Amino acid sequence: MTYDLIIVGGGPAGTAAALYAARAGLRTLLLEKARFPRDKICGDAISGKAVAILGELGLVDGVRRLPGAEVGHILFGSPDHVGADIDLSRAADPGRVTGFVVRRTDFDAFLFAAAVRSGVECREGFAVEDLVLDAAGAVGGVRGRDLATGRPEELAARIVLGADGYRSIVARRAGLYAHDPEHTATGVRAYYRDVGDLSDRIELHYVDAVRPGYLWIFPLGGGAANVGIGMLGGPMKRDGVNLVETLERLVRDRFLAPRFAAAVQIGRTVGWQLPLGSRRRPASGDGFLLLGDAAGLVDPFTGEGIGNAMFSGRRAVATAVQALAEGDTGATSLARYDDALWAEVGDELAVSARLQRIARFRPLLEFTIRRAARSPRVRDMICAMIANELPRKALTRPAFYFDLLFR
Repeated sequence: MTYDLIIVGGGPAGTAAALYAARAGLRTLLLEKARFPRDKICGDAISGKAVAILGELGLVDGVRRLPGAEVGHILFGSPDHVGADIDLSRAADPGRVTGFVVRRTDFDAFLFAAAVRSGVECREGFAVEDLVLDAAGAVGGVRGRDLATGRPEELAARIVLGADGYRSIVARRAGLYAHDPEHTATGVRAYYRDVGDLSDRIELHYVDAVRPGYLWIFPLGGGAANVGIGMLGGPMKRDGVNLVETLERLVRDRFLAPRFAAAVQIGRTVGWQLPLGSRRRPASGDGFLLLGDAAGLVDPFTGEGIGNAMFSGRRAVATAVQALAEGDTGATSLARYDDALWAEVGDELAVSARLQRIARFRPLLEFTIRRAARSPRVRDMICAMIANELPRKALTRPAFYFDLLFR
């Protein structure tokens, strides 16, 4: 049997694509190497952009019932430990910035179960090891093995969607994988229980130890938290920063030590890499599309990737529907995916890349956060930017800082 789509990877990008494919009536196979529930190293924050996709798919109420926390505030902390608390309820449409913090163990299992319910054929425990190419070199399926039986299989599809993460086998076999430390961040996270002073806010602390980057504290409910740090790969390597040791040192620092005095770490500290959308990477070719982290869509400023991953799943299926209807799944036809995707998220990613560069300049970062801490008007402006009610690029313009100084 030849499928319309084979989706490699059962995370947010792959399951979102599967759910949209089911709506479009495409014959779809979703493949996942692990078995659910399985962990995924992540900050566990689900942004307003991801919630918008969940809303389209009718899944928000289900996410709200998962163990975790709903986000009502974002705290930005400066290197000198001044905090600006952004109240998301002050957005013109608070629903656009509603967010959650849910362990990926629970969130991904929930999404995969929704894909199963949609009627998509879903297989766990299948490791994709290579692409199947036709005589002209076009992708026509995948080759792999069932991990339970060890049996090799070859599966045919008109289009393959690579939603298999940073080290995507689809991207590597298609010759598109390229590691660039200047456009890659590294993060480490640990779970803690009994952390003090948690509420419905996520916290981003721009500490000197990992600039450009930040330390985060994301509440998971019941006194538990996802705590981690992320840093741009180039500076991290040049400065010889060990992120695991740095995180352990920061939670004992006098600024955070009172909140972690009774805290107990759950499990070990683990790390992963984030391919940043600070440059446009090719995400399509003859018979295939790349989604989410495989396409390098992580926000360069916030490090958030789930929203753009799910967004790319929707866009990939829309492209596939058009290509299949036209009977053309070649590289030129599928390149419309790259163009449409970057037309929708490219400006936002470019602005985030500029904000990342601004964050390297400590005095400007401290000035902005201090001004926001003192001024309700500035906090409302930042809230409007988070909600896309005010262009985020305003933060990169000199006029914004003139306004901070004199209004």
